[in-house]
Amino acid sequence: MRLPRLSPTTLADRAATVLRDNDTGALVTASPKLYPHMWSWDAAFIAIGLAYLDVRRAVTELDTLLSAQWSDGMIPHIVFTEATGYFPGPDRWGTDAVPQCPPHVRTSGICQPPVHAIALRRIVDTARRASQADVELAETFATRAWRPLYRWHRWLARHRMSESCGLITIVHGWESGMDNSPRWDSPYAHVRPGPDLPPYVRLDTLGVEDPDERPSDDEYDRYLWIIEQLRRADYAPEAVVTNSDFRVGDVFTTALFAMACDDLADLAHESSLEVPGKVADLRAWAARAREAVAHNTDPDTGFAYDRDLRNGDTSKTTTIAAFSPLLCSALPDRLERRLLEELTGPGWAGHPELHAAVVPSVSPNDPGFDARRYWRGPQWPVMAWLFSFAFHRRGWAELARQWRDQGLRLVSDGSFGEYYEPFTGEPLGSTQQSWTAAVTLDWLHSW
Repeated sequence: MRLPRLSPTTLADRAATVLRDNDTGALVTASPKLYPHMWSWDAAFIAIGLAYLDVRRAVTELDTLLSAQWSDGMIPHIVFTEATGYFPGPDRWGTDAVPQCPPHVRTSGICQPPVHAIALRRIVDTARRASQADVELAETFATRAWRPLYRWHRWLARHRMSESCGLITIVHGWESGMDNSPRWDSPYAHVRPGPDLPPYVRLDTLGVEDPDERPSDDEYDRYLWIIEQLRRADYAPEAVVTNSDFRVGDVFTTALFAMACDDLADLAHESSLEVPGKVADLRAWAARAREAVAHNTDPDTGFAYDRDLRNGDTSKTTTIAAFSPLLCSALPDRLERRLLEELTGPGWAGHPELHAAVVPSVSPNDPGFDARRYWRGPQWPVMAWLFSFAFHRRGWAELARQWRDQGLRLVSDGSFGEYYEPFTGEPLGSTQQSWTAAVTLDWLHSW
């Protein structure tokens, strides 16, 4: 049963408690039950929320993540703690012997969307509304973190920007952050697990009340077979984009990359860093990413689609990622207005039966819509935040405020679910999810 809505003050207090309870000191785990480690893009959103509680602690969060950066520049998607009970753990990834992996931590061997410069920009802005001490702390950290983040962006530009379509290539659906999205159904159909796939026991279904909310066993076989392929390639950047049975140009990740490159370039200007060549790189990568998103957009609807790089096919699966151009200003005004009307209309965020008027991961009108299964229908607060944040930055103040208010309606029971059933508002997946608590704090303290 849906819990009563909490007052803003109580909701803020509970969100702060979630972040403090999930804090190990050096990092905030993604959630206490299902995800007892640090996830790359979770950490970025978590740091945004932490900045309202303690700027120093927000800085530490990103510092911990950056300390796990590989020598070639990649930021891995998981930094493991000593906690057990999560699969696949570090032994399954087998990165300990990989030369580019730092020796003092255990990590996975893939990455996640590059939202870290966006988070750093947000932390600096939050600090500037606080005290002079916080400003100095945030700006000093921004100067120190700038070069590692540049190396991360350079790694993506060098190794993952597809020469054929310009989109950022992902070699596992997990790299997108949208693990079992319908976006990946066709690419995953190419993945045929070999007979030598090592046996395994899933643990993720034990951390939720309804295992049907999670990806299926067949999906998990494919997930783990790709890990085997990447592991056998020693996670070498050139080899993984050749050997993986899953290679997709991801419009959503590419849009975020464009945003992050511009934010990192802006931070260099504000910090008076003497890095003109590197800033030029970032601006060029941002422009190329926007161009790629625009090029992979339907000229009639404005929907953006991924590209299967194994065969060059353009996906026509319409999910939340189809609205990626709105995040990074990739389209001409006419087409952008058309896409915005679609996003806010009855097929998506304006569907009359939604509990909260924010975008679901798949349209309720889609035949494959599943209101309870992960990225196949539920609403994700962190996605609602990301779009509302982009709307605010683009000067669409009223729309940003509406999405903030509706996002707060979604999380107002104080359970801080990982994702929510769109029609009832029931929290699904893991509760006390750190990034949900973090974006709640940002909604409550800004705009």
